[in-house]
Amino acid sequence: MARRDRSPRQRLEPEERRERIVEAASAAFTTAPYREVGLAGIALAASASEALVYRYFTGKAELYAEVVRRAVDRFVQRQDDALAQLAPGAPVRDRIRAATLVHLDTVAAHPAGWGAPLLGSAEEPAQVAQVRTAARADQVERLRALLKAREGRRREFALWGFFGFLDTACLRWVDTGCPEQERWPLVEAALGALEGGLGDWDA
Repeated sequence: MARRDRSPRQRLEPEERRERIVEAASAAFTTAPYREVGLAGIALAASASEALVYRYFTGKAELYAEVVRRAVDRFVQRQDDALAQLAPGAPVRDRIRAATLVHLDTVAAHPAGWGAPLLGSAEEPAQVAQVRTAARADQVERLRALLKAREGRRREFALWGFFGFLDTACLRWVDTGCPEQERWPLVEAALGALEGGLGDWDA
């Protein structure tokens, strides 16, 4: 007797099927911690079978890494779009402010999911940690390019320290519910920390 508790499976091209699975996984990981998400639920949401999910991904860790990688790509694109809207020759402080506001938008949109890895509560696999580590290194390089910073150990610590300050400040912001009235004080504090670390915006 045929089971009736399964979603009807649609015939899709391989790439479209893979996209459906990633979309379902993204929705699942956005609403629940990594440990609570199962491939069976993702497969059901994607109108696929769990065995079919394994055709495209080796397991939950690889699928989650793909979700995080795409989220990072979208974040970078939003920053690029924000920078593109500034007038040519805009001061470097304004450019970093615009990029930082995109960061805060991302935090406010998914506060729990954003903060979990920083608090050590995400229980994320090594594959995902590698994606996040690479993304942070890329953010430092993008900041370096905006500043056109010269070489130097102080400047290097200032660039990396900026993101450490921003992470900690955003965790505090999340604790208070991401109130809109605290957005600008947070951004200005982060910019001040960077300026203090560099010693000068033209560093």
